[in-house]
Amino acid sequence: MSPVTKADNTPSASFLAIDGLTKTYNKVTVVDRFALEVEEGEFVSLLGPSGCGKTTTLQMLGGFVDPSAGSIRLEGRDLIAAPPSKRGLGMVFQSYALFPHMTAAQNIAYGLEVRKVPRAERDERVRQALDLVGLGAYGDRYPRRMSGGQQQRVALARALVIRPRVLLLDEPLSNLDANLREEMQIELRRIQQTTGTTTILVTHDQTEAMALSDRIVLMRAGRIEQIGGPEAVYARPANSFVARFLGKTNLFPGTVGADGRSISIGSHVFAAPAAATPGATIVAVRPEKLGFGEGGIRGVVRNRVFQGTQWLVELDTEHGPAIVQRQNLGAVPPAIGEATGLVFEPDAVHLMAPEADK
Repeated sequence: MSPVTKADNTPSASFLAIDGLTKTYNKVTVVDRFALEVEEGEFVSLLGPSGCGKTTTLQMLGGFVDPSAGSIRLEGRDLIAAPPSKRGLGMVFQSYALFPHMTAAQNIAYGLEVRKVPRAERDERVRQALDLVGLGAYGDRYPRRMSGGQQQRVALARALVIRPRVLLLDEPLSNLDANLREEMQIELRRIQQTTGTTTILVTHDQTEAMALSDRIVLMRAGRIEQIGGPEAVYARPANSFVARFLGKTNLFPGTVGADGRSISIGSHVFAAPAAATPGATIVAVRPEKLGFGEGGIRGVVRNRVFQGTQWLVELDTEHGPAIVQRQNLGAVPPAIGEATGLVFEPDAVHLMAPEADK
């Protein structure tokens, strides 16, 4: 494999290397210097709110939108000038884009026909693709006679049957109901691990990104805010946007003591989980890391919601609103209007610089 050359002229052997990818429409930059290196077989999710540039980024990778600047290299090969059909990529759209007048098998075979794959090989690869997505008995069925989940599987099989070097997924599960969506998340991850296909998924669903990804690329306003594994990004968010977007969180203004080993949130003082820089800080604590007890941060219960497996409790504190998530083990949390203390272990906190909260 040929080495990839980055903007600073240092070599990189990444399977897929994206550097400085930018898209501007009428002087408005919707993707700003996007840079990412993806290893072969990796599952990466582009996550962020609507309008953050994630779909435009995917479309530039697929060749459906021309970049204003930047480079895309796959195994050392420059893809910028290559048309979509020559990039070696497969794509599954949000709408599935199945041909209604073709059966499932015919839809899957279409890309192989375009590539002039011999009939015998084509039939065998279609059969294998149908089996892979659990639709071995549905090859003769038309899309109108298939459920949303089945249509999604056909679209996935159609993209995989051409054996793409990279699979691009544009919100492929967004049209499914909650239960089917969760089922298809598990199925999608199984298929990706079975085939070993390098996959890039666009989604605005935090749970989906965490469930499926080896790494998450969290975007806002066209820029990357943080890249990392799901657990790392969840536990150690780069700023308040990441902390709030990737699940619920509590952010308290705090101060690290002069010795760097103690933290105070108002009158509540606790040991720092590790040596920290003295001065003002933002203390992030996930709701599941908070409990009720004596001392701690004082608060009054504003609302509580029973969700079967857990309780969600909202409180007002002198440092702002807080939320506690407690597993339902039989104990009932404090009642609405009741004063209580919020306690946590020192290693449950993550510190962020105040400027990172902007």
